[in-house]
Amino acid sequence: MSAFGIPEDDRNKRLNELDDELFERQATKSDRFILIELTFFPGRSKEMKRAAIREITEALGREPGIPADDIYVVTTEPSLDKRGFGGHPASDFGLPYKKN
Repeated sequence: MSAFGIPEDDRNKRLNELDDELFERQATKSDRFILIELTFFPGRSKEMKRAAIREITEALGREPGIPADDIYVVTTEPSLDKRGFGGHPASDFGLPYKKN
């Protein structure tokens, strides 16, 4: 994600596709509605988060053509103590990026 300065190969993705009858959404949303949940290291600025949400929305608007009103983005920032790598809490390593 260019908004966060993350290299293309430095991310983990999980895709959950649900059958329409298993996904409840507002009546105003189309069958193209998409919910995107971003979990990232804490400390990114409000401007970076806004840019990431805008970047995702614009990209999905271009391809595959999902209307902005059908794109819902949720961001979460668990503390470094709430994630681990190689058997150690991430707080042992510190932040791998600059906050701004």
